Amino acid sequence: MAKLKSEKNSASEEEKRPVSLSKQDKRTINQIDSMAEEVCKVAQRHKEPLVAIPTRSLSNIRFNQSRRILEMGNKRTNRELFNVGQAKSFMQTMLVASGTKQLIEMGKTTSIRGLYYMLKHDIKPTKEPTFHDQGECDPIIEDCEVLLDSLREELHLFADKRGDMVGNLIIEDNGDEIDCSRMGSGGYAIPSIVEPNVIKFKKCTAKFVLHVEKNTVWQRFNEDKFWKKHNCILTHGAGQPTRGVRRLLNRIHHELKLPIFCLLDNDPWGYYIYSVIKQGSINLAYESQRMAIPDACFVGVRSHDFERCGLSESVKISLNDTDRKRAKQIMEYPWFARKKDWQKEIELMLKNGFKLEVEALISRNISYMTEEYVPMLLKEGKFLD
Repeated sequence: MAKLKSEKNSASEEEKRPVSLSKQDKRTINQIDSMAEEVCKVAQRHKEPLVAIPTRSLSNIRFNQSRRILEMGNKRTNRELFNVGQAKSFMQTMLVASGTKQLIEMGKTTSIRGLYYMLKHDIKPTKEPTFHDQGECDPIIEDCEVLLDSLREELHLFADKRGDMVGNLIIEDNGDEIDCSRMGSGGYAIPSIVEPNVIKFKKCTAKFVLHVEKNTVWQRFNEDKFWKKHNCILTHGAGQPTRGVRRLLNRIHHELKLPIFCLLDNDPWGYYIYSVIKQGSINLAYESQRMAIPDACFVGVRSHDFERCGLSESVKISLNDTDRKRAKQIMEYPWFARKKDWQKEIELMLKNGFKLEVEALISRNISYMTEEYVPMLLKEGKFLD
């Protein structure tokens, strides 16, 4: 029992130790405090407390032609305490802001799931919960991001890891030096938080980054040592890349000046993934400046590759009505609508009536895509922009 008390006291003392806050931490805390102070000032003037949150909808998104990224407009929505339909979401907004401030001050991070449980309790004397489920909490976290002009990662929140990296790059991750060329078959798991205070680039001899859509494709490229033969960095995002993967690609491109090439499926979903990497996503337009890579290039798979590569009939996947509808929607995106090459690409896929996954190239031979297909594309330099 004495030992248990000693351990508890030790843990308590550790929590009380002063935390060294970064410049960004201090800025974020100041943003939270300023928001809270403004709410209090309004209440003290006997006016209705509210917060004005930037509207996260398609109607408030625009494509900046000169910067070539999606941006959020100036529309805002008031969230009012004395509005019956908004009182709970107002309380939840204050609760999330308070919870993230607590994390920053403690020098701790947690997952968005962890924050949900950290803030979940019944509101006394009622049995009404602060959040019924995580699906109710997640949008409030995104609201706080735009309200505070802070990345989720700057609020000390992270998401599940989904994506790997291997190649001629040495980084420092939270003080530990990691050589990404010596990570074996598994590679370096890209974390959710990849900001400069966590991930530092120490040495890079790679000439470019090849980002592939799925882990299965990445494994083939890694096993065939494509990154070593062609002096590059190889990444994947397990489908739709997470914010951590996109942010890391953004940093590598801008800080290390490496071009980003994308090898994705020849289908509407592959096109959309490329769009998100290149221009940013509609839902997270407020983060495009730190996420998007306008100079990223689409190397394949292309709509004419079925014939050019001599693939077998068995690899064709027929387009369904949803595929066709989605393809036509993507053609109307401003950043695709003005590009003739992309219009021809999508029109040819629709004319073909089928889509192709990157793995279809394996029907030629197991290493066709690593030893012939991608090297051929890189040599030709005929990419879709």
